[in-house]
Amino acid sequence: MRPAARGRGVIYMEKERINSIFLENEREANRYSCRCLQVMALIAALAWLLNLLNIFIVPPLVMNIGMPACIFFFLLPTMLRSKMAMLGEWFQYLIMGCCILGITVLSIAIPKHTVLAWIAPVLLSCHYYSRRLTASALAASVICLNAAGIASLYVGEGDPNLMDAFHAEDAVITPEVFKEAVLFFLLPRSAILVGMAFVCMTVAKRTRSLLERQAADSSARQRIETELNVATQIQADMLPRIFPAFPEHREFDVYASMTPAKEVGGDFYDFFLVDNDHLAIVIADVSGKGVPAALFMVIAKTLIKNHAQNRESPGEVFRQTNEQLCEGNDAGLFVTAWMGVLEISTGKFTYVNAGHNPPLLRHIGGNYEWLRSKPDFVLAGMEEMCYRENMLTLAPGDTLYLYTDGVTEATNREQRLFGEDRLQSALNEQPDLPVYELLPKIKGCIDSFVGEAEQFDDITMLGLKYRGGSVEING
Repeated sequence: MRPAARGRGVIYMEKERINSIFLENEREANRYSCRCLQVMALIAALAWLLNLLNIFIVPPLVMNIGMPACIFFFLLPTMLRSKMAMLGEWFQYLIMGCCILGITVLSIAIPKHTVLAWIAPVLLSCHYYSRRLTASALAASVICLNAAGIASLYVGEGDPNLMDAFHAEDAVITPEVFKEAVLFFLLPRSAILVGMAFVCMTVAKRTRSLLERQAADSSARQRIETELNVATQIQADMLPRIFPAFPEHREFDVYASMTPAKEVGGDFYDFFLVDNDHLAIVIADVSGKGVPAALFMVIAKTLIKNHAQNRESPGEVFRQTNEQLCEGNDAGLFVTAWMGVLEISTGKFTYVNAGHNPPLLRHIGGNYEWLRSKPDFVLAGMEEMCYRENMLTLAPGDTLYLYTDGVTEATNREQRLFGEDRLQSALNEQPDLPVYELLPKIKGCIDSFVGEAEQFDDITMLGLKYRGGSVEING
């Protein structure tokens, strides 16, 4: 796909996401508005009841006709909610129309008690963040407010602010009274309603802008999360994951696993044949998290493997890798790493430690014990570092277990660490397990210990069992 087309696709998806957010908001606003109209229907029913108790002195015919109509208008959107999806955008106009008609009828009957009710359509329309809807609701409200005010001069309880008599039937509506009612009461109320509407529209516009920005930020976060998931998968694909790794070599078994944390990390392992008689194993952990650590991991892994395949000794591999990693390391990242090279025919094992966790070694018939050696400085930490090589000879049946600090620093809800002692105990529960069973067992012990606590670091392990240059050891 061309970059321009890909860019248009991203913009289109972001617009679709923003539109879906506003569509969901519209559905929520519809439900909220229906509930508000239900409350207004209850108020209309209460006014009807109070009129029967002579609290509102309104002609019974007006209330007996007007209040059922008013309640019907207020409840009609609720009755048609099942048709909401079919009506689409028109459902919000139906809600506003029913609200305005209901308030009009209510205002004709008891105008002096319903002055504040005229702000309801404008307030409800603001929840849709639509200037067109709010403007339509405002225009209809102003027209109906004046129509109801004029009608209330002749019908209903009557507003004493608009006439000299307290009851409509006792009032004499002269042209002068009509003029004063319009100029001094209806027009000011309309002006106040318009002013309130513009305030509401300004708030709605700002709220819509914030919601659009929030939707865009959410879309960006989702895109970043997607890219991080892809990066995590690419990172995992760089590690050897086909087992048995070297089926033609019966002299050893090697198995490894990495369980990544939620974000991209810097753990890695590797194993590869330097030549037909030498097997190299590596486990390492880059400081930090995220994309920088992942990129640094790729560089470190590549450098170590390239130098090792040039038949350099483990100490020289780390020395050369350290020098190259130090170049331009402005981010200040570093790598703890442990590497060993096994001479397959003899069991001679040369290893080097750059600030990494010590592995555990089990001699055949024994338990896992710490293979401790004085660690050298981390890779990429300081230039011109030398790395000491250590040697041992693996006997047929010996097993080596490597890990990163995500194992020992796994934390449960009580903030307790899995720790080195618990790791050693878990290894020695069934020390004879082959490595492809041993690592899943340790992972199960970690999971059982951690429980539902969140995993904050990659859990990486590698196991190597030496079977002997020419003799196969069972178990």
